[in-house]
Amino acid sequence: MIDKNTKIAVIGLGLLGGSYAQGFAQAGYQVIGIDTDASAIELAREKGWIVDGSADPALIEQCDLIISALYPQTFVEWVRENRHHFKSGAILSDVTGIKRMVISQINHLLPAGVEFIATHPMAGRESRGIEYADSSQFANANFIIVSTPFNSERAIQTAEDIAEILGFHRISFLDADEHDRIIGFVSQLCHVIAVSLMNISDDPRLIEYTGDSFRDLTRIANINEELWTQLFIGNKDNLIAQIDNLIAQMTRMRQCILLDDEAQMKQLMKQATERRRKFDKPKK
Repeated sequence: MIDKNTKIAVIGLGLLGGSYAQGFAQAGYQVIGIDTDASAIELAREKGWIVDGSADPALIEQCDLIISALYPQTFVEWVRENRHHFKSGAILSDVTGIKRMVISQINHLLPAGVEFIATHPMAGRESRGIEYADSSQFANANFIIVSTPFNSERAIQTAEDIAEILGFHRISFLDADEHDRIIGFVSQLCHVIAVSLMNISDDPRLIEYTGDSFRDLTRIANINEELWTQLFIGNKDNLIAQIDNLIAQMTRMRQCILLDDEAQMKQLMKQATERRRKFDKPKK
């Protein structure tokens, strides 16, 4: 559980890590930042988001809560190299977008007395770096807690506290298998579609003719290739299954168009419309 005496460290002051540091600081908590980029540390200091920071992992030795905002593989390697710095009783959490591999490897690496509770903030933007950090993005975002049967109530409550302090809209609970299956559909497949669309044509004249539909559909093609390559490969079984599902649906629509099957085409469109409306935010 988090209170005003909890010493918090954020590892990786990029877009999400910086937003976490900002959100905690604005809520009155003291945060330590760790990043190999000295300019990110300096900016976080200038903005008052951290009270101390450097590239030195030894700073976590007095911290009660450590939150990693590193890429999945980097996160695992960082824990492997710095596990001796965790104090007994500390809780480790994360923001990574895949869970089965991360949970398995991190739990194997952590020393006795340190507990890992996995979380996934469903927030972020296409821009990179702490200069784009903004904790207000959490206000309408979902927060997923991915606990295991071995997690204590204290760790689960700490994860809930993180979401509540940072102002997330909704807290949900999933196990690692279900998380990766769902994220393969609602997040990773969407990025596959956007990237694929942008790779169909490099005609420079398209920019003169596009409307909002194309811009909206391809917004997330402005992608962090280092991060998303790790996410795709780390969840390949679920993502490939969803790509196969997409191909099947595209083939179904193709047949409707090929055969002038207006009735079936309209039915598919109506079904899509009904399902999409469930995601619309209520008007204030």
